[in-house]
Amino acid sequence: MTRDTCSHLIDAATDQVRRRGYHAVSFRDLAGALAIKSASVHYHFPQKEDLGQAIVSDYAEAFFAALEARVSGVTTSIGRLRALRELYREALGRSDTHCLCGMLGAEARGLPEPLRRSVNAFFEANVDWVREALPPGTRDRRARARQFIATLQGAMMLAGSLDDASVFDDAASRLLQDAAAW
Repeated sequence: MTRDTCSHLIDAATDQVRRRGYHAVSFRDLAGALAIKSASVHYHFPQKEDLGQAIVSDYAEAFFAALEARVSGVTTSIGRLRALRELYREALGRSDTHCLCGMLGAEARGLPEPLRRSVNAFFEANVDWVREALPPGTRDRRARARQFIATLQGAMMLAGSLDDASVFDDAASRLLQDAAAW
């Protein structure tokens, strides 16, 4: 397996899933987008769920690497939470697609179980990251962390659906104000 073909498949699949959802993407679509045979897609990823897990893994790795780079040297809880909010906002601003795991999360009940677990793990890692970033003394840390991620994800989805980034900006600004008082 060449890394180039594999990485091109992951990139194409990520883009298509973010635009249309997991169930709307086929190996034939991916093969056509890359001008390869459908059998070549199956060679690299025997089943669609194998490809799904690869794109989630790649996405999660890139997401957390970008987040850690952003918070390097940030010493305050609100500064760390603000960096996470900014990462979400930049993703919204640079594409007309939804968050990969947000899109997959919307389809979670119909996903193959191993893929569903991978998506859940991404969100749990987000929640754990926020829980650790919350100000010392925050009560109900896990519930607050879930609220934080749910608000960012929901605001991102609503802003994308309404084609109005100010929806995200308003919700995220209010969320940070609330978090400062937790």
